[in-house]
Formats: sequence, structure tokens, C-alpha cells
Amino acid sequence: MSSKFRFFEDILSQQTPDIDDTLTLKDQSAVEKAVLQAFEIFEECASLDPELPKIKRKVHVGYLKSSLCHIPRAYECLDASRPWMCYWILNALWLLNEMPDSNTLSHVVTFLSKCQHEEGGYGGGPGQDSHLAPTYAAINALTIIGTQEAYDSINRNTLQQFLWGVRSVDGAFAMHRGGEVDVRGTYCALNVAKLTNLFTDALFDKTAEWIVSCQTYEGGFGGSQGMEAHGGYAFCAIAGLTILGRPHLCDIDALLRWCVNRQMKLEGGFQGRTNKLVDGCYSFWQGGIFPIIHTILFQRDGISLDGLLFNQGALQEYILVCCENPSGGFIDKPGKRRDLYHTNYVLSGLSIAQHGLGSESDVVGNPENKLNRVHPVHCIAPHLAYNGSQYFTKYPASPNDKN
Repeated sequence: MSSKFRFFEDILSQQTPDIDDTLTLKDQSAVEKAVLQAFEIFEECASLDPELPKIKRKVHVGYLKSSLCHIPRAYECLDASRPWMCYWILNALWLLNEMPDSNTLSHVVTFLSKCQHEEGGYGGGPGQDSHLAPTYAAINALTIIGTQEAYDSINRNTLQQFLWGVRSVDGAFAMHRGGEVDVRGTYCALNVAKLTNLFTDALFDKTAEWIVSCQTYEGGFGGSQGMEAHGGYAFCAIAGLTILGRPHLCDIDALLRWCVNRQMKLEGGFQGRTNKLVDGCYSFWQGGIFPIIHTILFQRDGISLDGLLFNQGALQEYILVCCENPSGGFIDKPGKRRDLYHTNYVLSGLSIAQHGLGSESDVVGNPENKLNRVHPVHCIAPHLAYNGSQYFTKYPASPNDKN
């Protein structure tokens, strides 16, 4: 099934009224003008080429595969995030159905093994201290590769020890030993434990209650108690509660109301916080929450809906018209530079908007825009998440895992 674009006049009618002179509204107005210009240019091009919008798969694949082998100097600041780059690239390539050859994937496994710390978990690069964020990225990347070599490269014994080492007595998790405690670390720990079959009730005792304590008066979740609701933290919270099998502990209706109000009327994309600008990465961080909520509502109330309770077509429009770099990769918003982070999460959000939860897809533009499906909780392919967890079922976590 293919959705039609909104009329330009309808998009234009959603402009924010010019009634104030605050910096916030000035920035919002500037973004809206850039988005409107992008839609205007698109309409002119589409009048000459009815195949538009059509994802430039070849240039995106070229950008991603070249980045897997050679990172430009501009990425020097991400030296402590190298497993993340492996994950972003591999997941984006999976979504585009263009995985690297087996030899390249084997080299990635070798590199990630060098990032594995002798005391458990993974660092941001070879020789760096263990940290839950690159550990999450490394485990996701290895699960995407999905070979026995990839699975067997994970030292689950020391990984288990690392997870216990960053656990707080209240059930939350620090990003690293002695580091900050927030919902990100807690979700990363849950995701890693689930995919590697290290999940135990003892390891995650009180974790659900701690996550719920981070829900704010707005309905979203902050990084910890008392912090502002934020799209990334909200995703980590509800995805974490889903892994725990206890999503009903939080106020689902308030979360849904908050998430719905994060989709921008004119742009079609999502903002991360109240009164902030649209950002392509929230296509997944906010968009990925909706299929999780949909499932929860069905289990709780028996509610079955056709869509995902947000405007899936408008999100696809924003991504296809405003976020694609013609040289490859995706961006935050018009005028920004491409990067691997946004490329992955923009494509992941596009997949969520296309597939929803049903068997039918809803693709805006050319049918070739259809991407592979992504798991809304783990942000990797659903069958790859299943394959990984099943592989490790023959290696159950130790009942004395705290030792």
C-alpha cells in the first residue's frame, strides 16, 4: 500500500503564527521556512518525475560501506564510540537490505573483540574502559552479524560480572563503574542481558520500579527522577519495561499523550522535548515508542488499531523530503550535515512508519522506498534478535550470577 503526500497548501497552513519575538519561536520559524522550501523544491521536481520521492539507495549504501572501512577525520571526536559506528552502519545496511560480505563482517567481529574489556563488557575502542553504551552497541552489532563467530566472540562470564558491577542497589544501572546512573544505562543493561540470555530476576530486582519513578508530570520519562521528559529517555524507559514484562506499571495513557504531542504539525517529524525543534533521529526514539504502546493497549484493553496513533505518512514525508543527503546518508533537519548516527535512526524511524505492526506496509512515494523491518524494542531486525537470544538459550545464566 502507498500513501499520498499532504497537499503543500495544507502543510503551509500549519506555520507557527508570528506572534512573539522569543529566540525559541525565531528558531522554530527558521526551521519551518527551511522545511517549506524543501517541500516546495520537491513539488517542482515531482511534477517532472512522478517516481519521486525515491530513496537513493546506491549512494547511501556507498556512504555506509566506505565508512565501515575508513572513517573521515571529522569522526575523530567519536574515538570512544567506535562500536556505535559499527552498529549504526550495520543496522542501516540491514534496513537497506545491503549487508557487507562475510569477510568484512568477520573483520568487524575481530575489531569488536579488541574492544572487549578483560573485566567484562566493551569499551569505546581497543584498550578503553568498559561502558554500557558501547557494550550495547557491540552486542547489537554482533547480533546483526549473527554468525557463530560473532556469538562466540562474546565473553558472557565477564559480561555478567560487568553488569553486576554497574548495578545500583535500587535496581538502576550506571553507565560505567562510578559513572552516571540513568535510564539509558538501565535500558542498555536490559537489552544486552536479554539478547545474550544473561537476564535474571536477581540482576534486575527493583529495576522496573526505578524506571517508573522517572516518569514525569508530562507523561514522558526523564533520565532519572526529577529530570525533564525526553524522547530518548522515554524510549529507553518503555522499552526497558517491556523487556522486563512490566510496562503496565507506568502511566501508558499519559505517555501516549506526551508522545503524540511531540510530532510537529508542519514538519511531520518529531521533536525530542516540549518546545524544541524537529530532529530526524527522533523518528525512531519517539516513533519507536508507538508500536510498543500499541501492543500494551491491545494486551490491556483488547484495543486493535489499524495505525500507530501518529501520522505515519507525515513522518515519512519529512524523512524523504527533508532528511536525505544527495551524496549519501541522512541528516537531522535541512541545513545540517549527514552523519552515521542520524542515518541509522532516521532509517529506523522510516521503517517503523512503513511497517507498523501488521503484515501490510504503508509506503510513501516509490514502492522501492520500502525498508526491512526493525524491532521497536531492540532496534535491530526482529528475526536477528530472536536468533541471538535463541543461540544463547543453551548457555543459561548462572543461578549464582552475582558471584
